[in-house]
Amino acid sequence: QLQLVESGGGLVQPGGSLRLSCAASGFTLAYYAIGWFRQAPGKEREGVSCISSSGGTNYADSVKGRFTISKDNAKNTVSLQMNSLQPEDTAVYYCAARKWGDSSCLNMNYWGQGTQVTVSS
Repeated sequence: QLQLVESGGGLVQPGGSLRLSCAASGFTLAYYAIGWFRQAPGKEREGVSCISSSGGTNYADSVKGRFTISKDNAKNTVSLQMNSLQPEDTAVYYCAARKWGDSSCLNMNYWGQGTQVTVSS
């Protein structure tokens, strides 16, 4: 059974950092593009960052320079390091996968359940 599980969310003060992890079971992440998406209350889901099956990366303008995506094929996980967090980063964060996907992270096939990130003082 193919499954993605996110972890690492929580409550952080503005300017703080969090590291999200996306762990895969039932398949090998090395062959997949993995994207991080987020959805804030009352807003549509948006793409945050993507890493392709070949390692290319892509970021939303709103997080460039603050977020870093990385893949650890040995651990079968993808991480999202989030620095300089702001209240507008508050959302449920999801990871998603597509086999042999590129760094656009379109048409993802598998989704995790999400992890809540709240940035507040």
